[in-house]
Amino acid sequence: MLAVATVADPALAQQAGVQIALVDASTNQPAADVEVRIENADIGYSRTARSDEQGFVRIEGLTTAGTYRVTTAAGGSYESDQQASVELRSNFTSSVTLRLVPVGGGTIVVTGARGITRLNTVNAEVSASLGKAELVALPIEGRDVIGALVRLPNVVASTGFFPEAPSVSINGSNGLDTNYLFDGLDNNENFLGGLKFPVPLGFTRDVTVLANSYSVAYGRTANGVVNYTSPSGSNDYHGEVYALVRPGRPLDAITPFPRRDLSGNPVGESFERYQAGASIGGPIARDRTFFYANFEYTRDRNQQVVDAPALGVVDTVTGNNEFYLGSVRLDHRLTEDWTLGLRASFGRVTIDRPGGGLGGGNVTFPSAGSDQDRFSTLVAATASYSGESWSYDGAVQFSRFRWDYGKPKGPAGPQVVIRGSSGLTVGVVGHPGFVFNDLEETWQTTHRLQRKLGNHKLSFGADVIHSDFALLGGGNPDGNFTVDLTAPQLASLSSKGLALSAQDVLALNPAVANYSVELRPQNFGTGQTQLAFYVEDEWQLSPKLTATLGLRWDYDSLTGKGGKGGDYDNFAPRFALNYRPDARSTLRFGAGLFYGKLSYAVISDALQRNTTSPGFLGQLGQLQSLGIIPAGTDLSRITFDGNLTVSPNCATVSTCPTPQQVQGQRATATLGEARILSPDGYQSPWSLQLSGGYQFQATDTITLSADVIYSRSHNLVRLRDLNAPTPFTPNLANLTPTNITLLQSQPDNASRFALAQSLGLVRSQADADATRPVALVAGGARQITVSETAGEAEYKALILQVNKARGSDAYAFRLSYTLSSLKNDTDDINFRAANANLFSTEWGPSANDRRHVISAVGYLYPLEGLTLSVAGLFQSGQPVNLVPDARIFGTPDLNGDGASFGENFVGNSDRYPGATRNSGRLPWSATVDLGLRYAIPGFGGRFELSADVFNLFNTNNESGFANAATTSNQVQFGGGAPFVQRNAGPPRQFQFGAAYKF
Repeated sequence: MLAVATVADPALAQQAGVQIALVDASTNQPAADVEVRIENADIGYSRTARSDEQGFVRIEGLTTAGTYRVTTAAGGSYESDQQASVELRSNFTSSVTLRLVPVGGGTIVVTGARGITRLNTVNAEVSASLGKAELVALPIEGRDVIGALVRLPNVVASTGFFPEAPSVSINGSNGLDTNYLFDGLDNNENFLGGLKFPVPLGFTRDVTVLANSYSVAYGRTANGVVNYTSPSGSNDYHGEVYALVRPGRPLDAITPFPRRDLSGNPVGESFERYQAGASIGGPIARDRTFFYANFEYTRDRNQQVVDAPALGVVDTVTGNNEFYLGSVRLDHRLTEDWTLGLRASFGRVTIDRPGGGLGGGNVTFPSAGSDQDRFSTLVAATASYSGESWSYDGAVQFSRFRWDYGKPKGPAGPQVVIRGSSGLTVGVVGHPGFVFNDLEETWQTTHRLQRKLGNHKLSFGADVIHSDFALLGGGNPDGNFTVDLTAPQLASLSSKGLALSAQDVLALNPAVANYSVELRPQNFGTGQTQLAFYVEDEWQLSPKLTATLGLRWDYDSLTGKGGKGGDYDNFAPRFALNYRPDARSTLRFGAGLFYGKLSYAVISDALQRNTTSPGFLGQLGQLQSLGIIPAGTDLSRITFDGNLTVSPNCATVSTCPTPQQVQGQRATATLGEARILSPDGYQSPWSLQLSGGYQFQATDTITLSADVIYSRSHNLVRLRDLNAPTPFTPNLANLTPTNITLLQSQPDNASRFALAQSLGLVRSQADADATRPVALVAGGARQITVSETAGEAEYKALILQVNKARGSDAYAFRLSYTLSSLKNDTDDINFRAANANLFSTEWGPSANDRRHVISAVGYLYPLEGLTLSVAGLFQSGQPVNLVPDARIFGTPDLNGDGASFGENFVGNSDRYPGATRNSGRLPWSATVDLGLRYAIPGFGGRFELSADVFNLFNTNNESGFANAATTSNQVQFGGGAPFVQRNAGPPRQFQFGAAYKF
């Protein structure tokens, strides 16, 4: 009988390897000295080898192109023509087990079918993959591969901390902490995190999620890894031309809640998506040089409302997002042992903000609209050598990423917020009001050398990344105005319509309620170098037992910023055992340390929100004398002249000073919050990971598995206020129903606040300031925050899986159940404790914590060319943070410590009195998607029609979908207040496609 299995074992760049285990079917003992042929007709590759005394054949340094066929030679002690086929994946050494039938044994030989049933017979890695066939058959909105990862265990849709944050979370952790790889090379937007180049379906052969206990060749995360493998050319031409449309209404179901586009931004019922693309691969020179090219274009159309009746405008504006994604890969077999590769990708993604918004009350005019540009380029060259005893993989990659978050649609100039006689905003015109334009240029080189030495396979590797960053950020250097217009002034502007501009308003010389100017609109930044060296020994203790011992060392130069030197002691030992009782089952155990990197934003925020004014330096000196900042800290190492916005007083526009005239206010402007580089330095995040698992191949197409994983993370980033007021605890004895009713009956928030203060339920900002270690002074700051690496997290999970490959049947399925828990005391780099710096009270479920996740995917093949896929995702609810209601307390800031910069992103807030962090739960979510594919042969290929229905039963899901923290249902008023639904998962939606594939 023949059993086929593939398993993860690292090989850098686009290269991979294969390990073949030969077993005597009658004795279950290793079959030594058997000749094996490894062939790949797609690329003209062929090699013959003989099994060692433990029955193994190992070949490294192979390209991922094509399909490899493993056969035993005719003659000898075993029947001939016993074979298996396997497709390799980047960063993996696949394993194949052949049960050889002795000559005359009379045993029927069964050929295992390739599919999703795969055993890990080498190490302890906990991972899961989606291959091209599965991805193509799945109902995936907009061919978005990253969104399909929720079908894998340990992956859930994420509550992110800005709209464009990664839409998935691994092990419940922040998606920005995931390490994203493309053919084993860096594909991280390193300012915040997430994908740099959004790899499209047309350039994805395989995508793998590594959740726990992976090899020392992987690093730069204390959590999980996502690795894409690109497709390649072969001796036969193949490719596709496709078109895809999401028509929207009236087919889509109606919902009162915003929908989301693929960038995470809200869209309305008018939303439509149109996509088209083509790919082609084939030989340049048969058996030697191959190419594969892919291009995809996406255009989103969304109509928004500008609702400004006070200015005579109630109209619609149309925005169009555009995605241009192109890639090419070349593979060249220089000799039988050397292979060269080249891969290039470019992405141009523009998110259109045309003004207006969803529904009524949106008063942003087109002149204040903006575009978000995310432009990426990756170019990588690889080389590999596959010898009898030695193998080598090496790569060099250059990447460039431009992220202009608010590119003005019009020329530079001021922003003007227009208020009417009621004091309410009736229009916004001019500049978007802020600047964020980041440039990242990165070089990476990786090298791995492997040596077979008896029963040992030794690996030595190095991986170096250097990035240079430059950020143009801050407020508007041309000034932002808030002006009050009289009724005649408003009337005089009504004829302008949607063309109303900032200059039209300023020309009226209106009264000014507020005027702010950015003083330093310059580019600034620094570099980041990440070094990694590792050694690993894969030791074949016996034909059934493999031990893998590795040691990795990581260094991140960002840890050297601040008041102390770098974090150089990041040694990460890892250990794995894999025991194979027979050819159909494996037991595995893994343990190790895993070090992550710092996101550049930790340092950039400390530069951008910093100042060297005399008043601020004086405050730091006082903190130093109090021992809050360590004695001997060089203040020049933790301060910087960053961005600074000042608000000079002026009564009318004509009396406001010009931006050039206010530059001298840098030394005297007071800040609500300033951020400094850490005087204690930074430590790299790290985790202790443990895992144990069992896999059993019940039949040639069905695999059962169970895994238990544990991870304890340390040195996670969070914010600490060095000038925090003393803790404040509301007087719960006075939080009675009678007093709540009395508070609610007050005429305004000022009255409520005064009463709540008298009851000991709130503290004023003045009272809080009086308890701060140092007082607020001219040129100083109220809050003096620092990013500290002191957060912790604990993840526990049980994963059960049943996978059925199609084989010769008319169906296949993938079923997984995950029981998990993630608790932490920080969710993001901008997370801070709700009360003073009492992080001990913050320990609780993470924003992305789930208890139960059931993923069920089924594939039916009732007729030739017809595929029906059904994908169900059923999850228990996400945590709910219970916050105070200003309609009771007069303010949401009960302790008077003020808002932090980070609260704009993570939704930090004081808790409702008596409530702990994330103490509530949303209800379960349930989504069933349906996909239909029908292919008709023709013109040497096939024509395929497709239809997808998302959320087939139109379930109103309040939980379990990718969303931004500040707009989710996970923030609710406490005290038994009624639940307020602010958002929902996508309603029932349709998508149709047509393609020609050859």
